[in-house]
Amino acid sequence: MTISTTLIKSIQDIMRQDAGIDGDAQRISQLSWLFFLKIFDDQETEIEMMRDGYVSPIPEALRWRNWAADAEGITGDGLLGFVNNDLFGALKGLNADAVLNARAFVVQSVFEDAFNYMKSGQLLRQVINKINEIDFNNRQDRHLFNDLYEKILKDLQSAGNAGEFYTPRAVTQFMVDMVNPQLSEKVLDPACGTGGFLACAIEHLRTQVKSVEDESRLQQAIHGVEKKQMPHLLCVTNMLLHGIEIPFQIRHDNTLARPLVSYGPRDMVDVILTNPPFGGTEEPGIESNFPADVRTKETADLFLVLITELLKHNGRAAVVLPDGTLFGEGVKTRIKEKLLSECNLHTIVRLPNGVFAPYTGIKTNLLFFTKGQPTKDVWYYEHQYPAGYKSYSKTKPIRIDEFDVEKAWWGSEADGFASRVESEFAWKVNIDDIRAKGFNLDQKNPHVGEVISHDPDELLAQYQALQADAQGIRDQLKAILAAALEGKV
Repeated sequence: MTISTTLIKSIQDIMRQDAGIDGDAQRISQLSWLFFLKIFDDQETEIEMMRDGYVSPIPEALRWRNWAADAEGITGDGLLGFVNNDLFGALKGLNADAVLNARAFVVQSVFEDAFNYMKSGQLLRQVINKINEIDFNNRQDRHLFNDLYEKILKDLQSAGNAGEFYTPRAVTQFMVDMVNPQLSEKVLDPACGTGGFLACAIEHLRTQVKSVEDESRLQQAIHGVEKKQMPHLLCVTNMLLHGIEIPFQIRHDNTLARPLVSYGPRDMVDVILTNPPFGGTEEPGIESNFPADVRTKETADLFLVLITELLKHNGRAAVVLPDGTLFGEGVKTRIKEKLLSECNLHTIVRLPNGVFAPYTGIKTNLLFFTKGQPTKDVWYYEHQYPAGYKSYSKTKPIRIDEFDVEKAWWGSEADGFASRVESEFAWKVNIDDIRAKGFNLDQKNPHVGEVISHDPDELLAQYQALQADAQGIRDQLKAILAAALEGKV
């Protein structure tokens, strides 16, 4: 059969009847480990046909085919006891090395913080039987489920928590297209969430695959890190769906928790694509992993420092950042100065309101930079709404074809973007002007008059910036007064 939205909806309706599941976050978490085991088992069926002597990392009695595949199989309290005690106990306890037994490592990392929320064994059996209607070795089923999986993520993801938002597919695809990763390169998302950027990068790289060796390079190219359990589980499942046989390079960890000085040449990557959480703060002590002059608790700022550090010479990055990072002062100024001195920040695409609707109205920007040469000029492009639009919404999201104008204007970094021309929506700012303005990257479009914003998020960000300025002046006055008093003693 082919998958339909009706099938997914019917699974969700069954879960809503269960007393143990409270809200969308638990429902998607439950769905994800079940889908993971089914996808993993279907993948193993294919591997067994191609490789003699294959041994699953999952104990035989716990493989999906041996407890879940039979529609008339174990149910009720017996199923609940099996899942809660036998299945979860064994999979959480897999003692696996990422190098020596990568498949076991993937399973263990997925289940280490997973949980069975369902309390009815009968309803759990109904959900399992519905999932069994999908054959992940059927190309049509898998392709349709990929699309539905993205819809599940958008509809059910508990978005907007601590600045974590689902990045629209059009935005991820545009960023990947412009950075243009190659099969020989290592691609990283250090805050990968559910894997949207990595999935898009896989599709981009797969068009370059011409041989078995190329496919092997693709399998090794994709790297991600996610600190929260549920998005990590979703990302690993997403990677399986996109043909990554052993997604052991999707780590369940906090990239910021490692001292910056501990990163060496082996950690460097060619391409970074990411939308780091913004608006949130890190737990106490995380900032001490960074040099004193760029220490801050703000997550997005720390990621920008990390990204600059992790890029190889001539490595390329595309990063989603809020307006606040562009005009922020203090530590933000030092971070931007570091970025502009170590990298060529050649392009900032300014996105209009509503791109991340309904999760947030914060205005965002796409920063494109290459490490190895200091910035001389920054090009800005102001993305326009389609004709008739005043904003984006959940029902009218941004589309990839809207970026055709940016793509036509883009040109080539090899010749310094010589073909670019200024227009009503595109302008260039010299580094000297940016330096003179305290490394403020919030450079307004010179071709339009001053626009007064009444957007609450923007006004709040401006208020916070003014508060920070005022505090800075107060601190200076205190220092002057203290010095004066010491001089009188």
